Amino acid sequence: MFWNQKVLLVKPETVYGTDSVPTGGANAVLAQNFNFTPMDGEDVSRGLERPFLGADATLPAALCAKIAFEVELSPSGALGTAPAWGALLRGCAVAQTINAGVSVVYNPISAAHEGVTIHFYIDGTRHALVGARGTAKLMLVANQVPKIAFEFTGLFVQPTAVANPAATLTSWTTPQIVSDTNTPTVTFNGVDLVMRSFEFDLGNQVVKRFLVNSTSVLIPQRSEAIAMVVEAVPLATLNPYALAAVPTSAALNLVHGVGAGRVTTINAPAALLQRPTALSEQDGIVEWPLSFVPLPGATGNDQWTITLT
Repeated sequence: MFWNQKVLLVKPETVYGTDSVPTGGANAVLAQNFNFTPMDGEDVSRGLERPFLGADATLPAALCAKIAFEVELSPSGALGTAPAWGALLRGCAVAQTINAGVSVVYNPISAAHEGVTIHFYIDGTRHALVGARGTAKLMLVANQVPKIAFEFTGLFVQPTAVANPAATLTSWTTPQIVSDTNTPTVTFNGVDLVMRSFEFDLGNQVVKRFLVNSTSVLIPQRSEAIAMVVEAVPLATLNPYALAAVPTSAALNLVHGVGAGRVTTINAPAALLQRPTALSEQDGIVEWPLSFVPLPGATGNDQWTITLT
């Protein structure tokens, strides 16, 4: 069996935990850097006492499967058309709102989380995860391809011998490198920042809930975090130490992409600046590591948005 002969399919479920039957023609994922645990769980010892020495028998319990991978962060290229990775974000307690011909907006939700079905083929073996939910990190590094790293946990299904389906990947567009030209805006508290790296962690707490009459994967809590490395500026321009000491929250914005249907805007209207940690240096230039906590407003589920235009 060849590791490189892989096909990944992901489709949201209409009924949680019921296979949504993703297809290679409509639900194929262009991914990289896979990490797959096909049969995670517990081995429960029977605790037998016998008149001789020897290992104790075990029984498998709380079976699930876990998969992690990365995709390129690139919108669909058409205004108001969901990106190919939209279904993946929907499996991470995120709502997708399509404004036809204008934009696609993602924001966190606290209830009615969708589950997704994942089919992972490896050279003629199909591994299926149903009722899968997960978390994600958006990663943008200067002079690199922007990416989203996903981690999903799903209910275990026995693998089957099935030929790899043909995968249609035309909906996955070519990304734009993170650069001064392609990433025109990085601001905090109204101050333009020179950015080296940006990571936005959705911070979903993913738990297995395996009880009698109830088997599910849930997201009971989240704790978002944003980490940036930027060039230090004079304190008169931006004083992160004073802002962290208060502490202070302010708008944090990042815009990446050039061209209609190619722009991704990450906005945290009330990003709480935390204590700056150790200074770093690159090319003789002082750089700040800055950490933020996106805070919700009075109505909640508004601590951040990802808008594609």
